Amino acid sequence: MRIFVTGAAGYIGTAVVRELIGAGHQVVGLTRSERGVQVLKSLGAEAARGVLEDLDLLRRCAATSDGVIHLAFNHDFSNFAASLATDLSAIEAMGEGLAGSGKPLVITAHANGKASEDAALAFIERGVRASIVSLAPSVHGEGDKGFIPQLIRIAQERGSSAYIGDGTNRWPAIHRLDAAVLFRLAVESAPAGSRLDGVADEGIPFSEIAGVIGRHLNVPEASIPREEAQAVFGFLGMVASLDLARPSEGTKELLGWKPVQPGLLVDLEQGHYFTK
Repeated sequence: MRIFVTGAAGYIGTAVVRELIGAGHQVVGLTRSERGVQVLKSLGAEAARGVLEDLDLLRRCAATSDGVIHLAFNHDFSNFAASLATDLSAIEAMGEGLAGSGKPLVITAHANGKASEDAALAFIERGVRASIVSLAPSVHGEGDKGFIPQLIRIAQERGSSAYIGDGTNRWPAIHRLDAAVLFRLAVESAPAGSRLDGVADEGIPFSEIAGVIGRHLNVPEASIPREEAQAVFGFLGMVASLDLARPSEGTKELLGWKPVQPGLLVDLEQGHYFTK
C-alpha cells in the first residue's frame, strides 16, 4: 500500500513510518519543515512539505494514496478550539480525497474532538473505511515530550515527586513502538467504524509512577490534596487526579495486536528519561 501519513516526522509519526516501511508499504509523509523532509527521506519515505491548513494538498495526497493515517495535531492549549477546528477541516479534506474508494482513513482521537470523529465516521457512507485510534495519555519511549517528561520536570523543580491523595488513580500507557504497530494494523485491516484502544498498560497507579520518578531523581514522594493539583501540576492537574484505566482486549482480538514493548514503569527504570 501507498500510505499518506500526517505528522510523519514527529515522535509517534517516525515510529509509524518505520513500521509501515518495515512491513513493505510505501509512505508519503506530511511535514512542515526542511528538517522533517530530511528525516523522512532518511527513513525511506517520500515527503510532502506542507501544513494541516493546506487543504488542497491534503485532499490531493489522500486521493493518490491507498490509505491515510492522520497523526498530526497542533497541541496549542492556549487556543485548543482552533486546533480542533483545524483537525476537523483536515479530516474533511482527506475524507473527500478518499471518497468512493473503499480505502482506509485512520484518525487519532483527541480530547473534545467528537466533531472530528463524527466527520471521519460520516465518510463510511461515502465509501471510506474510517476508523479511530484512541491512544493512552502516556505514549512513552525514547524521545517522549509528553506527560512523563512534564512530571519529571515538575518533580525536579519542587524537590519532590507528587501524587494526589492516596495515588491509587490509574493511568493507561502504551509504548510508541506498540502504538506504531496498532496504526499499521488499523490501516491494513480495521473494519469501518472501528474504535481502537491504543492501550498496553491498562492502568498504573499514579503513586507508582511518582515513586519511580522520585527514586531516579533522589527526591521524596509527596501526597498532595486534590485542591492543590492545579497549583502543582499546572494544566496536568485535572488529568493527574483522574482514574483513566481502560482495557484494550477488544482491539487486541479484533486486529490480532499484541503489545510487546516494555511497560511504562519498566521503561522509566531504564533511565533514558533522566539523562537529558
